[in-house]
Order: sequence, then C-alpha cells, then structure tokens
Amino acid sequence: MRPQIPDAEFAQRQRRTQELVKEAGLDAVIVHSNEADFANVRYLSDYWPLFESAGVFVPAEGPLVLLIGPESETFARSRTKVPEVRKLVEYREPAEPDYPGIEVATFKGLFDEMLGREPKRIGLAGWAIFPLPVFLSLSKTFPNAKLVKADNIMFSQRSIKSENEIACLKESFRLCELALEEIRMRMRPGMTELQLAGIAQEVIYREGAEYEGLPQYVLAAEASSHAIGRASYRKIQVGDVVQINTSSRVHGYSGSLGVPLCLGKRSDAVKKLLDFGLEAHEFSRKLALDETPAKDVATKYEAFVKEHGFGEYLLYGPYHGLGMIEVERPWVEETSDYSLRPNMTFQIDTFFYTPQGSELAGQKGSPFGCRWENGCRIVPDGKIPELLGPDLKDWTSRIEVPV
Repeated sequence: MRPQIPDAEFAQRQRRTQELVKEAGLDAVIVHSNEADFANVRYLSDYWPLFESAGVFVPAEGPLVLLIGPESETFARSRTKVPEVRKLVEYREPAEPDYPGIEVATFKGLFDEMLGREPKRIGLAGWAIFPLPVFLSLSKTFPNAKLVKADNIMFSQRSIKSENEIACLKESFRLCELALEEIRMRMRPGMTELQLAGIAQEVIYREGAEYEGLPQYVLAAEASSHAIGRASYRKIQVGDVVQINTSSRVHGYSGSLGVPLCLGKRSDAVKKLLDFGLEAHEFSRKLALDETPAKDVATKYEAFVKEHGFGEYLLYGPYHGLGMIEVERPWVEETSDYSLRPNMTFQIDTFFYTPQGSELAGQKGSPFGCRWENGCRIVPDGKIPELLGPDLKDWTSRIEVPV
C-alpha cells in the first residue's frame, strides 16, 4: 500500500499551528503557497494550487479557512482537509482576469466573519514568495495592523518529520532509484538529455509517483558542471560525464537521488573528481549526529575538502533540508545557529564542479562536474544518520555505462 499522510495528522498539524499563532501573540497568520512552492498550504490542507496561488487563514482561535482564486472552488473542495473555503481575487492567476460574474470574498469580510474584529498583528508565512497583491490588500484593508514575518511557525513543525512523512520520503527514494537504474540501462550515444529525462518520468509515474520532485536533472558534458540546470536537446557522447538526479513525489514528499554516470570509460581527471566526491559524501554523512551544531558539520566538511586539495571545486555543501520541497529549510551552513535533532531530514548534497581554467578541467579538455546526492534522517543516541535512499557506494561499479 502506498504511504500517505492520514487525515488525523492533518488535523494535528492544524491544531499545533493555531497553538503557535497564539503563543506568538498574533491575531492570525496567512500561510501562502504557489504552484512551485506549495508546501506550507499543502502541509495544512493537502491542497496544491494550479495556475493560481493559495493561502490558509489560521486564526489564534476558530476555524481555519483555505483561500483560493476564483476558478478553483470545485477542485479545492475535492482535496482540502480545511473545510472552510473562500475565493479571493488576490489569489487569481497571473493573467489577472476580472471575473465579473464570480462572487468573491474580501479580507475585510473574512476577518469580520472569522475573527469578529480588526486585527492588530497578522503573521505572514511564505515570506519569500508572498504575492504583492495579497500583501498590498492586507495593508490597505488593515492600515493599523502590523504585518509580521511568521515563517518559523511553519518551519518549526516541518523540520521534524513524523513516521508517515518519513515513509513517504522512503517510497519517493525507491522510485528515484528505479528511474536511475532504467536510465543507466537505456542510455546510448546520441540520445538527448531530454530523452533520458523522459525515461525518468515514465518510470516514476508507472510506479506510483504523483509528480516529479523537481525537474529531472540530466546534464551532460560541460552542463554537468551546473549546480542548477534543465535537460536540453544536447546529445550525449562517449566520454561524457552525465549528472543524473532523478526525483519523484509521494503524497507531497519529494526525494532526489544523484549519481554521476559516464558513457564509456572515465578519464583520469573524471575518475579523480567522482571518486573524491563519493568519499566526501560518505565523510559528511558521518558528521551529522544528533545534537551536533549544524555549523560544525559545515565547517568540518569544508576543511576536509580543502585538506584533500579540492577546495577550488567546492561551490556549497554539505546538506540542505528535505521534505515537501526537495530543497527546504533548514540548511547546514557555517552560519547555521541550530543543532541537529532526531527526525530532521536532509539531502546529503555533494556537488563539485571544475571551472574553466582549473587543473581538472584542463586535463579533461573542458569543464565538468559531479553530484552525489541522497536523503537521510537524523537518529538518536549518536548514531550515523539513516539513509532514506540506497547506499550510493553500491553504485560505484555502475558509474561507467557500457557503450
């Protein structure tokens, strides 16, 4: 049976969010999401907007309300775990239709109905993607209210995963490995990156994913040096390094599995970077123990990379948060100010690239890169984090794809 988040867990999240709103001294929080970053709204309601954006009105007391654009009412009501739904023009699609024949609610009416008074402090969660029309409407409607950044009300909950969430992530990684293996089996010279990305899509949907977790990374030759990229019509040639990151989503939870493949035999330069990349990947995993300050993990990882002479090939690392979005808070960086806790989940994202003019790029004849990536969860009692995907050491004998 495919894992999922039960209704009781959604109800528990809603109650906890209201407790945090009250503790923060806020009258209400408006939680925001859009199609690309749907996590906060879906975490509370299981609703994932399409074209439009969406919000959840969370008062300190009283019923929660799902806020949607004018077109999505039947879709939203078929999905939401928040029974109250209101349409607001501020959440309409970016083409900004007027919808003259559709009756919509207003923020004044919403607060009068659900709060019974004008608010003094309104929290905004989803700050980095909060839409200007919603922000301006709140400011105009309630000029005496203070709008407060309230992201931590959501992230403090989302950073610690339940057993159901972890089960969804593990299933996602299982699908990612199936896609990765099929790409390896079917990869041939002359195929395009997009054709290989299509294989990944075929596999994850066939095996039960609801969507991709991020665009399938198939980045060959010089494009393998991209930290972020999209597959293209570039044809894969013998000797190319191909950065593969397969992804899938299971009931909102997104895993991503990264392995560098080489079409044919690896050159010495490619072997050197790929082998060290896996060594660094394994080293960083052993650092992430319960109660360890996150900044210590980042500092020790960077020192390890530099001590081995690969400092110029390091762009970032070693971990970023994992959950409903494949890259989410918290990050593990030298500026991090928290300690690791059991059931935090992370991507061990080990990425190296060879800039133009670097020694390894010169040996290869052009820039290239590699990414080893896997999910893990922090466990108690000083134990090494549990992998959510396969042990990538098992892939070392499969890096070179026969021609």
